[in-house]
Amino acid sequence: MHNSREQQLAAFNRLLDIMDDLREKCPWDKKQTLESLRHLTIEETYELGDAILDQDLNEVKKELGDLLLHIVFYSKIGSETGDFDIAEVANGICDKLINRHPHIYGDVVVNNEEEVKQNWEKLKLREGKKSVLEGVPKSLPALVKASRIQEKVKGVGFDWEKPEQVWEKVIEELNEFQVEVQLNNHGQIEAEFGDVLFSMINYARFLKINPENALERTNKKFIKRFQYLESKATEIGKSLSEMTLAEMDVFWEEAKKM
Repeated sequence: MHNSREQQLAAFNRLLDIMDDLREKCPWDKKQTLESLRHLTIEETYELGDAILDQDLNEVKKELGDLLLHIVFYSKIGSETGDFDIAEVANGICDKLINRHPHIYGDVVVNNEEEVKQNWEKLKLREGKKSVLEGVPKSLPALVKASRIQEKVKGVGFDWEKPEQVWEKVIEELNEFQVEVQLNNHGQIEAEFGDVLFSMINYARFLKINPENALERTNKKFIKRFQYLESKATEIGKSLSEMTLAEMDVFWEEAKKM
């Protein structure tokens, strides 16, 4: 059963009270700053991402709690310095959501999801942003950043019209990459390889595939198969360095079938 709105608010108020206690009484919590929490927040975000990909909803619930704690923690520190508190954080996002959804809270009419995204980017520019790319964090991993860049520019109409056009671009970039490989021009090889990846990420977007999720699923799949290979090697009393590729391939194929 779902908790009532009153129960939800009571639970959030309980967390705020606990945060007040910890900040006042716990030696570790008292020492934390915005900067000291930053890397922990990033780690928690990745743990949430893992739980989502694993479809472990119980773990998703736990990781969401960890992230919620961090939001409350940052807000508590902000209230101590007089810069902001949890109410300002919550009201800030509420105001933004209302302003960015004039099709819900205003008289704007939209026909589909794409028009919502386009309006979102136009509204951000009206709010004073000089570039649609200002909202892409500089510290994002490169693969995720490429996805966000492409989504952002699409919001203002800078995009291909058909998936076939994007695939042609992928082939073009692959050919340019191969030319540089044959010339053994290392600097250009890296540059062209970056272009190949960027175009592949673009193509994934047209196919409604999240490239970060796709690659991470492949990572998990590889790890699982390789660890099976390691366990089978142990069973026959060999280290992987003692096995031939042909021997390893037998177990690799077994792992794929599993």
